[in-house]
Amino acid sequence: MTNSALIALEQYWFSLVPFFLTIFILAFSSLDKLLWIIVFSTPLSLNLEELDIGGVGMFIPTEPLLFGMMLIFFLKLLYEKSYDKAVLKHPMTIAIFLSLAWILITTLTSTMPVVSIKFFLSRLWFLSAMFFIGTQLFKSVANIRVFFWLYTIPLSIVAIFTFIHHGMNGFEERAAHWVMQPFFKDHTVYGAVVAMMFPIVMCLLSLKRYNKYKPILIAMLIVISLGIVFSYGRAAWISLVGAFLLSLIYKLKIKASIILSFGGLVLLFVFIFWSSIVGVLEENEQDSTSENLTEHVQSITNISTDASNLERINRWNSAIEMFKRKPILGWGPGTYAFQYAPFQSSDDITIISTNAGDGGNAHSEFIGPLAEQGILGVLFFILIIVVFYSKASILYNKLPEGELRTIVFYIILAFTTYIINGTLNNFLDTDKASVPFWAFIAMIVAIDLNSKKLIAKETEQQEK
Repeated sequence: MTNSALIALEQYWFSLVPFFLTIFILAFSSLDKLLWIIVFSTPLSLNLEELDIGGVGMFIPTEPLLFGMMLIFFLKLLYEKSYDKAVLKHPMTIAIFLSLAWILITTLTSTMPVVSIKFFLSRLWFLSAMFFIGTQLFKSVANIRVFFWLYTIPLSIVAIFTFIHHGMNGFEERAAHWVMQPFFKDHTVYGAVVAMMFPIVMCLLSLKRYNKYKPILIAMLIVISLGIVFSYGRAAWISLVGAFLLSLIYKLKIKASIILSFGGLVLLFVFIFWSSIVGVLEENEQDSTSENLTEHVQSITNISTDASNLERINRWNSAIEMFKRKPILGWGPGTYAFQYAPFQSSDDITIISTNAGDGGNAHSEFIGPLAEQGILGVLFFILIIVVFYSKASILYNKLPEGELRTIVFYIILAFTTYIINGTLNNFLDTDKASVPFWAFIAMIVAIDLNSKKLIAKETEQQEK
């Protein structure tokens, strides 16, 4: 009756009470089910800021659920006074603790403490749910497969919505920037996420246990592929090429010494012929606004007239100047967008430059922390990446042919697409990218710590 009366008064919030009660009960009785709700909701989540609801930059329902899950996780730690010691001693956990501790230190010294506290809490709730709880759930390979399905299904729905919406606008390049709204802010983050999940759909398609679902998985793969192509996200395209090249390295078992030698030769070549390379790039005047996909690819190397590329350089240069001013502690986590404007050089200003802090961040997961957290901030983030590839590569090489090895292989490729994308963009402050990013890391840690049991279980299933 209360709800009916409130609806009559055009107050609809009470209708959500059953939903929140269900979530509350799940939080204490079945934490894994709450995590699955979060995973499924992530591709479908909405940003309050984009919806002009009070100007609050929060993704619903995921971030409130993640925050609640973090509180419950800490309460359980206080009550049980224990956590998986093997996870705590793992090199990845140590790297994450170092990064998190440094974010806290630079939050205390931040030029904008409120902004940095929000950043720190956001990183903490992503890690609490997706890494610390995730490592416990992903001890079971079945839960890894559940994660894959629960993220890719709603993402496919969003991709279909985007494709239809884009088609209604004639598949124009300009429309590609906003047709994924309200689920994604713009085409860059949309492209990054669909590219990240492309290897995951490939993984599901490769698993024999899902042979009867092949028509569905092929349809999902087509939808995700179209999403990547029509996102017009050049960084997303580059990331898939990079992941493909990495897959060849693993499949052909190319030694690390050969890769390092080749990489060294490439760097030497670039250093020697840098001026000539820049000269060639400056001759490219193909703009990224072209609707011709071939021309859009050509615009990737245009650093003379393409506003998008030039603005990215402007943001990087601004971040480097900020770093020079505060090289140790930085300006504070999450503060770049509010602080970079005075550091823009008049030579770098583009037609899309802004001083309002509303045009995105530093456009790099590496250069951004350099400005916000100083040199240690970026080094600790790089350490997380190094540990991931080290452990994942060892796992891939020691695991026998089978489902587990296939899963590890595609997790590596999915993670790689984001790392490549992260050199040109930064989306780890969003739930869309952070949830799978930290989950992939948790999966590798869980498999690493339980590989013997998992191999034995897989062998037993194959024998049956």
